[in-house]
Amino acid sequence: MRAYHDLGGTPAGPIDHDEHALQLWEKRIEALLVLLTRKKILRIDENRRGLESLGSEAYFAASYAERRMLSMSNNLIMKGVISVEALAAKIAEIESRVDPLP
Repeated sequence: MRAYHDLGGTPAGPIDHDEHALQLWEKRIEALLVLLTRKKILRIDENRRGLESLGSEAYFAASYAERRMLSMSNNLIMKGVISVEALAAKIAEIESRVDPLP
């Protein structure tokens, strides 16, 4: 039985092969994942397990970078590196900023 994220060989329509520039926040997600793995806080297999356990609704509603961010956040919470409360407070602080990040 296939999991929802296993799309290999299924009809999914055309693939967009156009190159696009990553937004700053997407680059930061990738940099954060590299940093967390180099510092041995997270492992790549943990991130993959996190991606595969998001649930089909969240998985398909999110972009590639958003899925990676969700997986990292969930893993850091499960490991006790951050708390749900601390993450929620930081998100609220970011959303309340007058000037958005570039």
